[in-house]
Amino acid sequence: MDRGDPGPDHLAANRADIRDFLVGRRARITPEQVGLPSSGPRRVPGLRREEVAQLSSISTDYYTRVEQGRMRASVSVLEAVARALHLDEDERRYLFDLARAAGPARSAPRRRRDVEVPPSVQWMLDSMTKSSAFVRNGLMDVIAHNALFRALHAPMFDSDTVDRRGRPNIARYLFLDPGSADLFVDWEAAAVTTVALIRAEAGREPRDRALRELIGELSTLSTRFRTHWAAHPVRIRHHGTKRLQHPYAGRLELAYRSMDLPLSDRAVYDLTVYTAEPGTSSEDRLELLASRCPSRRPPGAGATSDGLR
Repeated sequence: MDRGDPGPDHLAANRADIRDFLVGRRARITPEQVGLPSSGPRRVPGLRREEVAQLSSISTDYYTRVEQGRMRASVSVLEAVARALHLDEDERRYLFDLARAAGPARSAPRRRRDVEVPPSVQWMLDSMTKSSAFVRNGLMDVIAHNALFRALHAPMFDSDTVDRRGRPNIARYLFLDPGSADLFVDWEAAAVTTVALIRAEAGREPRDRALRELIGELSTLSTRFRTHWAAHPVRIRHHGTKRLQHPYAGRLELAYRSMDLPLSDRAVYDLTVYTAEPGTSSEDRLELLASRCPSRRPPGAGATSDGLR
């Protein structure tokens, strides 16, 4: 196969992703929400294709081919469709990623190379003694963390789902370890967010074999993953409140926020920090947990070469 040819399997998967995403997004919008008259009973919920086409100022045939992934739409058409379907910024970026992936591949499918985590990143994490902080890659592997993150997520590190290096994978823990529901109070919300992050990564890196293998593994082994995956949630940036039931510290309610951590032209990791609101019982419990953490990492336990596989 020519290295510039995306291949029939990739093209079929890409068309299915575009179709399922757009069909799902138009199903959630009623004609009344976009100022269109409702014309009696409908066979399916939401907008019809011709209504999306009307809102996008394109023909129904053109929109149908876009939705079916049978043509590469221009930027202006994609913008119009995104507005018509009330896509948020993350969903809009995902749509553009899918459209870009429909084009010729510049290289053959690959596994990503390991990218070394610089010592300065580990120093930064270790300096956060009152917050739980970690770095993950697009496969949801925890590739670096501070002592409080390990203590806060001890059940995940003790899970059978860790890899041979003892490195947790958040998605595998959530969907393949029943004990994850004991740690994550809002398990369903955590599951949806995790699937949404993997969806966004699959849009950015549609030809990454390790990512496709992870999706295939979870789809095969977890009914709940398959259900959430079919709903096509998309999340790129995420922040909010996380509630954990820690086996030692008890119930904690923590604010968290993620941000990009670029380490090279090819690797953009995600740095996430959890902290408690000052003056709350969660702050007291987090401080108690922090007091039980080692004050420093053991000698030789600095940054590793763990990275994208």
